[in-house]
Amino acid sequence: MDARLIVAGLALMAVQAPAQGFDHSHAAWDALLKKHVVVLEGGKASQLRYAGVAADRGALRAYLDGLARVSEAEFAGWSREQQIAFLVNAYNAATVEKILGRYPDIRSIWDFGRFFGNPFKDSFIPLLGAKRSLDWIEHDTLRKRYREPRLHFALNCASVGCPMLREEAYVAPRLGQQLEEQARRFLSDRSRNRYRDGRLEVSKIFDWFKEDFEPRAAFFTRYQAALGVPGDAKVAGLPLTFLDYDWSLNDFRSSSRP
Repeated sequence: MDARLIVAGLALMAVQAPAQGFDHSHAAWDALLKKHVVVLEGGKASQLRYAGVAADRGALRAYLDGLARVSEAEFAGWSREQQIAFLVNAYNAATVEKILGRYPDIRSIWDFGRFFGNPFKDSFIPLLGAKRSLDWIEHDTLRKRYREPRLHFALNCASVGCPMLREEAYVAPRLGQQLEEQARRFLSDRSRNRYRDGRLEVSKIFDWFKEDFEPRAAFFTRYQAALGVPGDAKVAGLPLTFLDYDWSLNDFRSSSRP
């Protein structure tokens, strides 16, 4: 099929639904993810074909425009699960759009700047009646309002160290299942979380957002098998080390290997 027809079809999905009410299946974003996310390490990690999304950028922007048309009043009338799915998908899609603004001349999201141009504090996302930042979505809204630690495994900051970008959109009817799978995928990835020599070596996420996982020992015990901790070991007594975070771009290029 002609690539232009594919782009047109994806864009059409993004613009049709708002005329009939918001599309809670997030079909346009779902189609982009299924087309361009490359799942790695047996399902524990992923990379994104940014070059491919760049070719479909019209569809991505149409999806983001659809999100921008949702008012605060409409959002307030949705279920908790619909609100969370909306915000998580908005975060992930907006992050991809941000990266495409410099792609392919970008190696890390921090290339935008850590002080001036900070990509997480920049209010570049039209959402719920105002220009919002990635930090507003994550810290001011998702973390404060919903108190769901597994959301950390759903948000993707375009970096290798981040929990993987899921290969489908988040949707309200399956949100709990999707978040649980994301948690187990991330904690099973030995490059980012592991049990070794009688200690837990885990992602810096558990240090940066310590309060979201308290009591941390209980959280790690829940995922003891995913972490590779022997069943006869008491997680609560294990020493804890935080691994370095890899901020390199999660880009799947032609030379990458699945």
